[in-house]
This record gives sequence, structure tokens and C-alpha cells, in this order.
Amino acid sequence: MEGFGSGGASSRRITMASSSGSGNSRPLPQCGGRRRVVATKKRDRTNLLSVNNSVNKIQRREISSKRHRSFSNTNSIHRFRNIRLTEQYDTHDPKGHSSFVLPFLMKRAKVIEIVAARGIVFALASSGVCAAFSRDTNKRICFMNIFPDEVIRSLFYNKNNESLITVSVYASDNFSSLKCRSTQIEYIQRGKPDAGFPLFESESLKWPGFVEFDDVNGKVLTYSAQDSIYKVFDLKNYTLLYSIADKNVEEIKISPGIMLLIFSRALSHVPLKILSIEDGTVLKDFNHLLHRNKKVDFIEQFNEKLLVKQENENLQILDVRNAEVKEVGRTEFMTPSAFIFLYENQLFLTFRNRTVSVWNFRGELVTSFEDHVLWHSDCNTNNIYITSEQDLIISFCKDDSDDQWTDGKAGSINISNIWTGKRIGKINSSNATPNEDDNHQRKIGGNTVAEALEDITALYYDEESNEIYTVWFVV
Repeated sequence: MEGFGSGGASSRRITMASSSGSGNSRPLPQCGGRRRVVATKKRDRTNLLSVNNSVNKIQRREISSKRHRSFSNTNSIHRFRNIRLTEQYDTHDPKGHSSFVLPFLMKRAKVIEIVAARGIVFALASSGVCAAFSRDTNKRICFMNIFPDEVIRSLFYNKNNESLITVSVYASDNFSSLKCRSTQIEYIQRGKPDAGFPLFESESLKWPGFVEFDDVNGKVLTYSAQDSIYKVFDLKNYTLLYSIADKNVEEIKISPGIMLLIFSRALSHVPLKILSIEDGTVLKDFNHLLHRNKKVDFIEQFNEKLLVKQENENLQILDVRNAEVKEVGRTEFMTPSAFIFLYENQLFLTFRNRTVSVWNFRGELVTSFEDHVLWHSDCNTNNIYITSEQDLIISFCKDDSDDQWTDGKAGSINISNIWTGKRIGKINSSNATPNEDDNHQRKIGGNTVAEALEDITALYYDEESNEIYTVWFVV
């Protein structure tokens, strides 16, 4: 794991399935308001790049804060101008964690998720091992796996109470149920990951059950498949707010202030309900007409806008307040592989064939990006970060520069303005090499920078410290 010196998803769903969703729609990966993470039945290093200039360290802002765009753009250019490789962490313990009893937990594996909070960097490997590192000492504090047979599937930083939530499965349970645990950051800083407590113990989160953490609304949504009950909890104190018991509900989509309930599809329509996220009150109950015998690619809710796309049909943007429908031609808008909703800017990003595009809810293409061709064709949103002001996108991209060290194997970290599409920063093996007068950085650097930019599996930007964390895999 390398350290270069990115907000990300404000909602995360972890599902006990190889795929999730309903017959009504094919769920797409999402960030900004909702992100779904699927749970599934060499050596990693974390890199740290940091900025050493006169610009003040960027303070974390709530998602609703805004600044003048020209000032923000100018400041952003300076923010990423002098990024250098400064530190490396090895997430693998060659001796193995003494308490692990599962052989695969002791093997090297790719890191698939990074979270940073209050001076701690958490790196979760695909094997299910999660290591915590201190940015003060640059040493590993502990492993977050507190049971010998624990396989951690996902992480969520709860800023409401400054805790890390881990979602795990266990060999003793035949890896069949999701179990959640909350641990205060201060206990982790002291090397006491076992000082946390379990969450949602009353819930049976077996396939196809799930748990979804919604940072925008401050809620947690669980689904117990055993009794077909959805429950909404308060993210601050985990108290139960209300339940939804309806076996005809196929899917729930979360948006600021509301939830969209998608019911089992009829031949020519799909029944929908919009609920208040606070107390479950039904705000609107209606049917949306569909083309017969055409599968639904997706149904998404964004505030008062409903996005519906069927196979080989136009995109429909429905205003649920007045039933007005705007259509975008199927050749103009093709089904993307992922969405990122920008709630404050009333825009959304689509990802298709390594290309990023920005749309408004009138169905107009707002921005096409220059020099922002994604490295991964499947749009791994773990390699994409949107800042909390929703003005910048940071991604692992194809590097079109001429570099003698890379031989085309290394990519670049590109920073682009979402409003203009202009690239305002680029980190590659040419400009991120450590300074010659820094002995510590020289030991890290050389062509290691090129290695650190080969096939990055996860990327995270810490806005408080202005540092980018990346993960690369060494055989």
C-alpha cells in the first residue's frame, strides 16, 4: 500500500449474494448517495502521496458546503501541484496473524478498500484481513479481525460517532450471515480493536439479506430475508426507527430525505412508493408504465426525479411531483455500468467503457472529460473518488505520457474538474518521484513510483491531510 496524499461513497450496501437486486432492475454501482458492495461466498502495499506547498491543509467539509467555483478551481490546482510519494505500508504480515485459523487469511491478497480517519489508514484485503496503520508513526497499529475465523467484507467510517463499522462473515457460521461491529477510533488508536460492540444482533442477515449505511440521511437500512422485513435504524445511536414488512417489495433505493420502494413488476407497469426516510410515511403511491416484454435496465431515484431505462429504449426522467416525463434517446444515453449522484450539484455521472460523462436532470450532457480514460474497464468505483464539495473527480486512469520507466504498464492518477471537464492535476511516475534532497523519500522512490502506479486496486483521498492513498499488488 502506497501513500500519495480523495469523498467517496456516502452510502454503502453489503449484500450476502453473488449479485443483488430484483427482477425489476439491474442494480448499478453507485457513489455519492448510495453505493452497493457485494459480499462473495503476491503482496499489497499502500502508497501515500502528499502535497508540500504553502496551501493550507484542506479541512473536511460537510457535503452541503459550497465555495465560488473559480476560487475552488484555482485552489485545487495548487493543492495537487507538488504531490510526491512519501511513504509505503506493507499490509501483509510475513509471519501471519498468530490468531488466524483460516489458511487464506495468512496469504497475500489484493487490497480492495481503503478508509482513512483521524490519522489512521485502514486497508481491507480481498482475503478478508483488515490492517490499521498510524500516519503519525507509519507503523501498523493492529488487525481489525478480532476472531480467528473472521473474514471482514466491508468497512464504513461513521463520522456521527467517530467509529469504524466492520461487516464480517465467519467460518463457524459457514460464512452465511453478515455480522456488524462498531469500534471507536480512539480504541483502535490504542491498539484495542476488540473494544467494540456488535450491531443489529436481532437481524438475520443471511442471503439475500443486506445492510446499507446511508451517510447522507444518517440512517442504516437492513433486510432480513428470513421474514422479508426491512428495518431503518439511526446511524448515530443505532436505535430502530421503523420497519417495512411487505413481501412484494423487490428493491429499495435511498435518496436524500426519501426512499423509493420498487414492487414486483406487473406486465405493463411497476408499482412504486416514495416514503419519508425519517418516519416511513408514504409520500406518494403510483404506477410507472413500462414497455411489455422489455427488461428493465435500471430504476433510480434522485430527489424528485425518477430515472427509468429499459432494454433498447429511451431513458425516461420522470418528475414525480407533476408526472412530467423527459426522454433521452437511446443512442444518446446508453445504459452505464455505474452511477455517481451529485446531490448538491443536481447532476449525475455515468461510467461506460472507461469513459466518464456528466448529465443534468433535463437529460443534457453537461461535461465530457479530457484525459480521463479509466484504467479499469469494469468501472471499479473503489478507484474513483469525488470530493466532498463535488467539484473534483480523482481516478486511476490510463497514462498517455511518454515515460521510460513504465513501458505502458503504469497508469496515472488524474484529477479533473467536474464542471468543466478540464484536467487540473495528474500524478504519474514522472512527476511524483521523491525529491532528491529528501533522504527518506529517496529510499522509497526511484522506479518504485512507477510500480506504485501499476494496476491500482483501490484509491482514497484524505481531504483533511490532503493525501492520496493507493494500493498496488506485488507478486
